[in-house]
Amino acid sequence: MELTANNRILIRDHSSGKWLSFSDPDQIITTRTLCELQEKLSQIEHLTQNEGYHAAGFISYEAAWAFDHSLKTHTSDSFPLLWFGVYQNPETIVSLDKLQLDNQKHLIKWHPSVDRSEYDHALTQIHRYIEIGDTYQVNFTFRLFSDFIPDPYSLFFQMIQTQRPQYGAYIETAEFVVCCASPELFFQLDNNQIVSRPMKGTAPRGRTLEEDEQIAQKLKESAKNRAENLMVVDMVRNDLGKIATIGSVVVNELFSLERYPTLWQMVSSVQARTDADFKDIIKALFPCASITGPPKPRTMEIIHELESTSRNIYTGTIGFLAPGRKAQFNVAIRTVLVDKNKNRAEFGVGGGIVWDSLAQDEYEECLTKALLISKVRPSFSLLETILWEPKSGYFLLDKHLQRLENSANYFDIKLNLEEINIRLLELDKTQNEESTVIRLLIDQEGQITIEQINFPTNHKKRYLTLKFASFPVDSKDKWLYHKTDHRDIYQRASSSMTGCDDVIMWNADGEITETTRANIVVHIGRKYFTPPVTSGLLAGTYRSWLIENSKIIEKPISKKMLEGAKEIYTINSVRKWQKCTLLKE
Repeated sequence: MELTANNRILIRDHSSGKWLSFSDPDQIITTRTLCELQEKLSQIEHLTQNEGYHAAGFISYEAAWAFDHSLKTHTSDSFPLLWFGVYQNPETIVSLDKLQLDNQKHLIKWHPSVDRSEYDHALTQIHRYIEIGDTYQVNFTFRLFSDFIPDPYSLFFQMIQTQRPQYGAYIETAEFVVCCASPELFFQLDNNQIVSRPMKGTAPRGRTLEEDEQIAQKLKESAKNRAENLMVVDMVRNDLGKIATIGSVVVNELFSLERYPTLWQMVSSVQARTDADFKDIIKALFPCASITGPPKPRTMEIIHELESTSRNIYTGTIGFLAPGRKAQFNVAIRTVLVDKNKNRAEFGVGGGIVWDSLAQDEYEECLTKALLISKVRPSFSLLETILWEPKSGYFLLDKHLQRLENSANYFDIKLNLEEINIRLLELDKTQNEESTVIRLLIDQEGQITIEQINFPTNHKKRYLTLKFASFPVDSKDKWLYHKTDHRDIYQRASSSMTGCDDVIMWNADGEITETTRANIVVHIGRKYFTPPVTSGLLAGTYRSWLIENSKIIEKPISKKMLEGAKEIYTINSVRKWQKCTLLKE
């Protein structure tokens, strides 16, 4: 599928879960003039509802003044207030073309439009406005800029792979490209039913499934985040009330959580019935309450005062209209705008600031949201390496499958445990009288691969020799806590494996974690200790069994403790116990 042509649009249709591809527009409707904007919206609606066309495009944040002169924004002559293509019929695409992304190539350097001191000053001003009663919440944002975007579509694909958004969109024109990975629904219209799903409340993902669930529960119970979310819900109810059939506005979901690869989001849902036309719906709702704050007019004045740059597409809306009063529009967050003429890009981040907001927390939340463009999610498969023995069959199979299921839940990978068990049982029947190793892989689409592999070459060696890795691991790195075939950190550690069988990894606090192939146990005094998972390591199945059966005890282990231990062992479910010797550097 060629995606370099101008005036090409991709939008994810949340109802079907598929992508709509709009190409070769019959006409383009656009304006940079505020006084033309409502007329253009009426023209778009006429073409879609009376002449059977489809329309796809966007409305910029700075268009707000055209609907209500009390909604103050910056002016922007360099970017359209509205841009829509008009099309015969979109093509439906099940999934985007897969790209092989070079991690280094697409790690683009971004520079913030405000530094930390400027951000702190803005929050001080917001707290002052809240204190005197001008506003209750201000969605303060800033921009990240980059002067080099090698391939916008690759960046878009990276964003979709990293974030897995509900409402992604890609728009390419002769002048600019919009790459959007939005998780938030501005509104969806189906005949006379309209639904809005405002988001407010964010938390970073945990490293393990257990930690992740604890963070989610903390977010759900957070009084601050619930209060912020409720304020936005009340604003959306009020906005919908302007165009809704009397008595039809209903909050049908409150404080729900949605999980994305880099963060948790708190979401609520408000619905109503309406016969209003497209122009009046936009006039009543735009911009979305979640990206301003209450009351909307005064809060947008404060935003205008404190934000030094135009938002452009950021916090505007992107979507499509179809015949039969069908429409879907997102809130244009997690969105990169590329100026093709200047080869310059911008990405907006921000958050809702309330009275008890702390600058450090809010700034970190912005950085969490920016992970979308600063990290590449690699292609990977979940992996389990299982020992099969003639007398007992698969060793610790239940623990392997439980770990697999936990990681599948963490990464939102569909897992068919029934099929896995059936295929393992069939394989069991074909085994001979020799122990063997089974490799089980589950890719991101849930596809299962089971293969028989050779034992490690040193699995019968009486002593293994170990050295310390030449650099520490980052205990915040989620890939340390899940067994996958994405082994970059282990491969880099192995690069220092000269004159030894394996290397001992360690974290920035000087605590040892594991080797590149096994967990570690040290014999100190009369007890056997193993590093805790929180030091930054994979919880091996054999390690878990030994802990449950009181054979070993979790305890942070420093390099010095390791050097003074009576004995050192590596353990895993294939080799079980192997005694080790620590070599001097």
